[in-house]
Amino acid sequence: MQLPDFISRASERGGSTDARRIHAHIRSTQGDLGAYGRAYIRHKLGARIGKFASAIQRVSVRTEDLNGPRGGVDQVCRIKVVLSGLPTVVFEHRDASLNAAIDGALAGVERAVRRTMQRKRTKPLRRNTPGIGGLAKPTRVDAPARSD
Repeated sequence: MQLPDFISRASERGGSTDARRIHAHIRSTQGDLGAYGRAYIRHKLGARIGKFASAIQRVSVRTEDLNGPRGGVDQVCRIKVVLSGLPTVVFEHRDASLNAAIDGALAGVERAVRRTMQRKRTKPLRRNTPGIGGLAKPTRVDAPARSD
């Protein structure tokens, strides 16, 4: 059975019937992810960033083993979240085990997306009026034009 490439936005909102979905790409350079690993990542993505689903266009998760069979702290998980009308968020975490690297990257990307969303809400409105503080300098309209 092949797993879907989408995380349902409705599944994280208490069973709503909203049919919109987040498109999620999960890739591994070494082929070390099986069906269980992909299901684990999809479940964790929904739990961590499902609350921001209305602002997310797509998610990309990449895992790789930097040193190959030599071992060491070389498992890397990189998560990229493309947000609607906001900068893209990318977070990378390196650890000795793949699951720890995935969990660390998910925790970090959740914090980064939350911070980006809060900046959007607290950003003051910018007005395109000249002058200091958004106020234009008054000009006299009734003064006659000078001719030299």
